Amino acid sequence: MRWNSWLLAGLVVAALVNTSANAADQTATFVHKKKYVMGTIFEIVAYEASPARAQAAIDAAFEEIVRLDGIMSNYKSDSDLSRLNRSAHFKAWTVQHDLYRVIQESLRYSKLSEGRFDITVGPLVDFWKAVVRGERIPSVGEEQRVRSCVGYEKVELLPPDRVEFHSLCLQIDFGAIGKGYAVDRAVTILRSHGISRALIDAGGSTIFAMGSPPGQSSWLVHLRDPSGKIDPQVWLSDSSVSTSEQTPASLIGINSAGHIIDPETGAPVKTTVAVSAVAKTATASDALSTTLFLVGPEKGQRLVNSMPETAAIWISPAGEVNISSTGPQILCRRQGAQLGSRKSEMPELSVQ
Repeated sequence: MRWNSWLLAGLVVAALVNTSANAADQTATFVHKKKYVMGTIFEIVAYEASPARAQAAIDAAFEEIVRLDGIMSNYKSDSDLSRLNRSAHFKAWTVQHDLYRVIQESLRYSKLSEGRFDITVGPLVDFWKAVVRGERIPSVGEEQRVRSCVGYEKVELLPPDRVEFHSLCLQIDFGAIGKGYAVDRAVTILRSHGISRALIDAGGSTIFAMGSPPGQSSWLVHLRDPSGKIDPQVWLSDSSVSTSEQTPASLIGINSAGHIIDPETGAPVKTTVAVSAVAKTATASDALSTTLFLVGPEKGQRLVNSMPETAAIWISPAGEVNISSTGPQILCRRQGAQLGSRKSEMPELSVQ
């Protein structure tokens, strides 16, 4: 999701119209701030009677995201993750609490997906980045060697705070879950400052909605639609949605490039489907959207049906749709592709 001037203007106008709903809403002020961190733009909007309180809360939330970037980044050589990746090979390494929690949650999704979601794809990510840059020519032998470094079962957690890699070349990459965890921590910080109505966007791929805008019961978010035909939408209140989609093929002619790596094949995924997942936390929606992208709709729908308060939609460029839900409604404008319907005049947000 990306904010722009007309969308922000629409939200402000709608807020002024809707504040007549009750006395409390009449004092709500719209506050919007953004910050570049974790390689993307995080944006937070909040409705609060005190603009100063909202601004201070948002600043504190951004400080927390910056702190987590210093822990989870694999681009910063001095981050906690980088130190772990250098030090935990056949040696139990003590880690910071947040790092341990993210690894623990990641391994849970690895087990749920039978290894298709795997944070140990770091060596494969680095390999294919080098291929895209023209520094390596992919060969079966080298790819197999790199693949031997990967495997979530080679990561051992030793409670309460130690991690050991049972591989000499294993590397962790939080690209499929880190931003979601950061969003959840930002939500916790905002709530600790008394903010109950806000929306946090991590670079357009993960969104968490706190409460609802003035005069409304939830936030309406338009989801990614590669076909341009479906217009999928979801209503969020104290819940999250994330979207996974492969990046386009490299402009330098390597048609296998992409940022989502399938640990089962060792190569970037080639599908053009977009997957959006709804869950109660941003960590869950972030990890789940990647998991469902990798396993596909057939296995993915079974997985969604086993999880409470979860929903997902797969959309192809041709407009083929698969939807599964155990609670949240994903609505589609195209007849026959929806789980339900709901009407409102509240401001709309778009994921692009």
